[in-house]
Amino acid sequence: MSIGLIGKKSGMSRLFLEDGESVPVTAVSVCGNFISGIKTKEKNGYDAIQLSKTEKSNNLNKSQIEFFKKINITPGSLAEFRIANQNESSFEIGNHITADIFEVGQYVDISGTSKGKGYAGVIKRHNFSMQDATHGNSLSHRAHGSIGQCQTPGRVWKGKKMSGQMGNVKKTVQNLKIVEIDVENNVIYIKGSVPGFNGSQIQIKPSVKK
Repeated sequence: MSIGLIGKKSGMSRLFLEDGESVPVTAVSVCGNFISGIKTKEKNGYDAIQLSKTEKSNNLNKSQIEFFKKINITPGSLAEFRIANQNESSFEIGNHITADIFEVGQYVDISGTSKGKGYAGVIKRHNFSMQDATHGNSLSHRAHGSIGQCQTPGRVWKGKKMSGQMGNVKKTVQNLKIVEIDVENNVIYIKGSVPGFNGSQIQIKPSVKK
């Protein structure tokens, strides 16, 4: 697997293709990606590249501050990307990784934290159907139906779809197409939507199923 990038979701827009087709896209800023560590199979048990995306943060502890000072890189958020069949000697700590490692038309997988919706009922959270609006139903229009059995097993199964916290979980959307790349400004335009709110951090990796 090739190396990926840490990005920041900048918002959605649309682009017009040469044939006039309007394509909805998400703009992802990938500026400030630097190699902060190289993991090898001999030393760490696996091959990976650790990236740091430069960002302003006041939440760094002492060990993190010393780590970035040691490698002489501006502090930022960290992420690892597994690599295989690739020569680690081509990477050096401090190298700046830009958007041109991807190509227009390439498919990628994007991981991020979805928008938090708070406490939600089963209709919104799991797309349940409503119960009768009449015919004697006066209190359970948007409630779920039976959630258990009788004496056997006499309990509610684990994993039962019920109301609760919706969103604010890590999601990965696969096989999204890169429509355009602005190498000068380090912005990647990806067809469709990606997880998270504007300004949230996401990870872009080459697709594993294409």
